[in-house]
Amino acid sequence: MLAHLNWISIAVASLATFLVGGPWYSAALFGKRWTEAMGHAATKPGHPAKVFGLAYLFSFVAASLLAALMAPSATFAGGLRLGALVGTCFVAASFGINYQFANRPWSAFLIDGGYSLVQFSIMGAVLGAWPK
Repeated sequence: MLAHLNWISIAVASLATFLVGGPWYSAALFGKRWTEAMGHAATKPGHPAKVFGLAYLFSFVAASLLAALMAPSATFAGGLRLGALVGTCFVAASFGINYQFANRPWSAFLIDGGYSLVQFSIMGAVLGAWPK
């Protein structure tokens, strides 16, 4: 299952998610609304090295599984499609379940679920477009 994985493409796909996540959760887009919806206004952020290091590690794990699910002959369009499906049907749907039990507002679900859709779509596109 792991024999056909291209670890360099996985590392790049993992980094690509930061290109979306930074702006997505910035004050210019959804950061302020997300912070309010999640009730984090008074919470101090964690150490940046820890936060970004673990975020990259989790992105790498997710991109690795996405690459494992992808056919070796995948294309940009196929990777984009698979990423969108995984981001929506696995990740965002899981957020939806958890957020309902945690009584989180729909705005938080839409922000996080939307990010998952875009994040996994980009990961899939990078993995699919990577030269074979």
